[in-house]
Amino acid sequence: MDKAKFAMVGLGVMGQNLALNVANKGYPVAVYNRTESVTREFVAGLTDDQAIFGAYSYSELAAKVEQPRRIMIMVKAGPAVDAVINDIKPFLDPGDILIDGGNSFFEDTERRTTALEKEGLLFIGAGVSGGEEGALHGPSIMPGGSQEAWAALAEIFTAAAAKAYDGEPCVDYVGPGGAGHYVKMVHNGIEYALMQLIAEVYDLLSRGLGLGADELGDLFEAWNDGELSSYLIEITHKIFRKMDEETGKPLLDVILDEAQQKGTGKWTSQNAFDLGAPTHTINAAVASRIISGMKGQRTAAYELIQGPAPVFSGDREELLSAVRAALYASMILAYAQGFGLMQAASDEYGYALDMKKIAKIWRAGCIIRADLLDDIMQAYDRNAVLDNLLMDDHFRGEVVKRQGALRYVLTMAIPMGIPVYALSSALAYFDAYRTERLPANLTQAQRDFFGAHTYRRLDKEGTFHTDW
Repeated sequence: MDKAKFAMVGLGVMGQNLALNVANKGYPVAVYNRTESVTREFVAGLTDDQAIFGAYSYSELAAKVEQPRRIMIMVKAGPAVDAVINDIKPFLDPGDILIDGGNSFFEDTERRTTALEKEGLLFIGAGVSGGEEGALHGPSIMPGGSQEAWAALAEIFTAAAAKAYDGEPCVDYVGPGGAGHYVKMVHNGIEYALMQLIAEVYDLLSRGLGLGADELGDLFEAWNDGELSSYLIEITHKIFRKMDEETGKPLLDVILDEAQQKGTGKWTSQNAFDLGAPTHTINAAVASRIISGMKGQRTAAYELIQGPAPVFSGDREELLSAVRAALYASMILAYAQGFGLMQAASDEYGYALDMKKIAKIWRAGCIIRADLLDDIMQAYDRNAVLDNLLMDDHFRGEVVKRQGALRYVLTMAIPMGIPVYALSSALAYFDAYRTERLPANLTQAQRDFFGAHTYRRLDKEGTFHTDW
């Protein structure tokens, strides 16, 4: 038997689909799962033309893969990744390549890269986005780590990755060390923000305007044909139309309003605080998921705490038009925050991230794919060292002309008691960014008053302290 050109450790849905994807592109794959029955069941379900070979020990897996071995690990982020690495290392040779395709924290990837290189092994931390369908048919892949390893993987990953409308593959080397997982982390932070913005718009239109599932489905489908065209808007209109077979109600109406999270959004916010990068809307999305999890307290508070009723008395069509504009402006601001954070990380960690390349990778396959990513690519074409998307003429104009709509939407939602934390945070970010003099002078005066922390002046150099 010819040896496999690729190997997969971990046969959950993502691992299975990625293995099928690579095999379907003409690269034989050896697969291994810790639970032997999972491997046997997966292999038994294959057709004769699918070149996937089961292995039932790490030694057997290593023996079935050509050198340099390219072995992808698709297990839960954290200790499980370290366990796989430690267990498989004895069967590897110098120059072999391990690829972590899970949502690992980028600092863990830095640690693993350094440790494995000392032992002569190459390591890639690859962010993979697209869910189970993307894994099977073409995900967006963000590999970082060893450039030598990327050179050996490029052909396979390029074949397996999603292709944008212009045929360009949605994969490329993004940077050293943990750069790939860092970019995926920020991708997920932006994803959190976009999902929360859409959820708040849904809440406003559903409770505030009284739109039903059919109307919402029609509205979002129409929006997806315009400037809001994106994967998340596309799936949202399909969600509105799905009916629950048991109750006959829209399925959305019987889903518990308690959002889950796996940590990547939280990591994005935490790292942004570490780097001093403003990510208002991502932070709002993380906080919104947290408070959604307080279902018991919210139910009790609903009975005890009074507020305004969500009754809208204005012009319905005016609000619908404003919501569309407000959502697009807020989505731009969410991307601006994410790209700004990546620029700060690139400088801090020496990743030398290419923002145009990242936008290109995200154009297809991934969860945050959207038509506006083409515009982001063009913005970085115009200025490769752009500090913020708002400093680009196109994006600044798109947000400025919609800021009135965003302000109007907030003035409609807040009197009705409908929480719009992400939408309002997007506006607060925009207003703070465009403000030449913020009230931080008072904050500095207070800090100096109670803690002698000193302050700087506008009219002279140096630091100063006042006996208040």
